[in-house]
Amino acid sequence: MAKKSEKKVNKKVEKKNSYQFETFPNPFPNRYYEIVHVNDEFTSLCPKTGLPDFAKVTVRYVPDKICLELKSMKYYFLEFRNKGIFYEAVTNTILDDLVDACDPNEMEVVTEWSVRGGMYSTIRASHYKYELEDGVLEVNN
Repeated sequence: MAKKSEKKVNKKVEKKNSYQFETFPNPFPNRYYEIVHVNDEFTSLCPKTGLPDFAKVTVRYVPDKICLELKSMKYYFLEFRNKGIFYEAVTNTILDDLVDACDPNEMEVVTEWSVRGGMYSTIRASHYKYELEDGVLEVNN
């Protein structure tokens, strides 16, 4: 039986939120390396005021068997443009959706929000497929 991540290779992955990510096979699946994507022009709406919020979104991940196609990520980020959503929800939703799409070994999403009312915010959310518990490698399922 194929592993969960192998079923997603080379096809669109339908998300809980109905967004479909394009993926492709990791060209170096036996190498531990990091991919970093940065979106300097992320926008969403404040759910309280309806005013636009602006952020820099950085996605860092160590792929397993598949990688995320960049253009589909760009279009995914545009889905938030007219959505009223808190900073924390944006950051964790992006992490959850991207982890579901590519099942990485590790992933971190950092959102850095522009100044509003003299304050700015940085939200960081992480995912690790494997954990060390008492010196033993454990798989999170």
